[in-house]
Amino acid sequence: MGRDAEEASPPVSSSELEQEEDDEDCYLSDQEDDALEESVLQVLEDEHLEDCHWSSSSVITKESLLLAQREDLRKVIELLGLREHHARTLLIHYRWDVERIFELLDQKGRDRLFSEAGVPLQYANNAGSSSSTEVTCNVCFEDVPPTATSEMDCGHNYCNDCWTEYFIVKINEGQSRRVRCMAPKCNSICDEAVIRKLVIARRPDLAERFERFLLESYIEDNDTVKWCPSIPHCGNAIRVKGDIYCEVECTCGCQFCFNCSLQAHSPCSCIMWELWIKKCRDESETVNWITVNTKPCPKCHKPVEKNGGCNLVACICGQAFCWLCGGATGRDHTWSSISGHSCGRFTDDQTTKTEQARRDLYRYMHYHNRYKAHTDSLKQEAKLKHDIQGKISISENKESKIKDYSWVINGLNRLFRSRRVLSYSYPFAFYMFGDEIFKDEMTPEERELKQNLFEDQQQQLEFNVERLSGFLEKDFQNFTDDEVMDTMKHVINLSNVVDRLCKQMYQCIENDLLYPLRTPHNIAPYKSKGLDRASELNISWDSAEQSSQSTKCSQDEHRSQHGMHNNEYASTILGKRASEFHGSSSDSRARQSHKRERQDANGGGALFDLNVPAEVVDKI
Repeated sequence: MGRDAEEASPPVSSSELEQEEDDEDCYLSDQEDDALEESVLQVLEDEHLEDCHWSSSSVITKESLLLAQREDLRKVIELLGLREHHARTLLIHYRWDVERIFELLDQKGRDRLFSEAGVPLQYANNAGSSSSTEVTCNVCFEDVPPTATSEMDCGHNYCNDCWTEYFIVKINEGQSRRVRCMAPKCNSICDEAVIRKLVIARRPDLAERFERFLLESYIEDNDTVKWCPSIPHCGNAIRVKGDIYCEVECTCGCQFCFNCSLQAHSPCSCIMWELWIKKCRDESETVNWITVNTKPCPKCHKPVEKNGGCNLVACICGQAFCWLCGGATGRDHTWSSISGHSCGRFTDDQTTKTEQARRDLYRYMHYHNRYKAHTDSLKQEAKLKHDIQGKISISENKESKIKDYSWVINGLNRLFRSRRVLSYSYPFAFYMFGDEIFKDEMTPEERELKQNLFEDQQQQLEFNVERLSGFLEKDFQNFTDDEVMDTMKHVINLSNVVDRLCKQMYQCIENDLLYPLRTPHNIAPYKSKGLDRASELNISWDSAEQSSQSTKCSQDEHRSQHGMHNNEYASTILGKRASEFHGSSSDSRARQSHKRERQDANGGGALFDLNVPAEVVDKI
């Protein structure tokens, strides 16, 4: 209420007095106002960070693959006025990047854009000659009638037999997506309608294979589309718009890094994760252990481990040698010396190598043990799902004022996501502050400073994650209402704290650790709500069918011979792709449907939205 209004109305009613008291109660102090402003600014900053790493993913199924391909073809055909197979040639050469084609059209011009992609600048009149005069094929040098020859858009004309043999060889070599003209120094791509017509007459199986390669080129030659790496293969592909350094989830439930197609591994970069899984799987650490704890026999060179206090060691081959220096000796010895042998001279080289191998082994064990411990904790905590369901059911049925237990579910989701981030932060630290990748990128002082900065945040995150796990494991179904309210307060606060610490760790990694380096390393951004779940691709047939009709007739004619509609045709072609990954198609469909039902059972009930590593998802 303003000052002028107060002076204009001397008598004040009781309702107005109550309103003034309410206004005074709602007044914020300077500290509260600053806190509110800081909170609003933090929310805006978080939204800005989300926008910087914007990406959206969609699932391309067997049915929608042909539609997605035709949608991009339609855009290029309408803009450049090309035939369909020339538009496909252009898109395959520029990896199905329509926006890049439009940019290069302005930069390079139409002629250069076409010539680099193998699209002829002028179309030859290949309708066929009405003359009955025989022509000589410049490949086999046989005289053949004009009806037995085929001329490409570039103008080169050869007999059908030579073209057919050439096409068969190229398809068998896996080059069917870009079959160049067989004329010397000709860079043009052959007409796919001619290839289809000639090959199907002699090898129908290869013609079908050629069609499948053309269809799959939208995935194989596209930087923004990749196959889902699920095993058994679900037959889906994922298309991402925006930042390709992201982690996505297919509709089959498989979670993976879009850039490298391995399991989701953020905050590790793809290079770090590939090196880490190789280091964990191969025998490199076994070799390190052998180097640290054994010495080679000077005779047979087998590793020998010392199992006593005496420095005279005997190999199984019978050779005795000194444990201190590794030199061959006789068997006469005492507790203090070996007869005829003295190795008191210091050799720096061998000692340095042994100590370095020991330090490397201990360093690896430090990070691997903690990575393994958090991964094992994540597997154990995944079992909390069933326990919490029972606790919530008991709590809702008892007499209590508290009926909403969504805070437990939200806290569990936050625990899984933060535990996953924490487990992968140890492989990141192993390579970030080691010599394998960034040996010459940082001085020892910079390395120590950045390592202390990162480990401080890692320690804070670890402490709060363990506290959150402890509160979620409590038997709150037996608590009083006050105890439940206290537990709820701690779970909600810790969930917010853990989420904030995860964001701060990612900002530290991106801005303070990776950004100053000369070697570019990108990581998938942190997502508070979990991995991006790919949505179903939606493209109408009306827009897809507006593409060029020049080669579509021949394609439809070929498909009609097999009695297939466009959708059925795409499903048949892609079904063969799925069968290459695992046995029979019927078995794969059974497994795929089982996998989808399991995901629907977990995610469709709106109870749990787990974001856990791939090895844990299969066990939930």
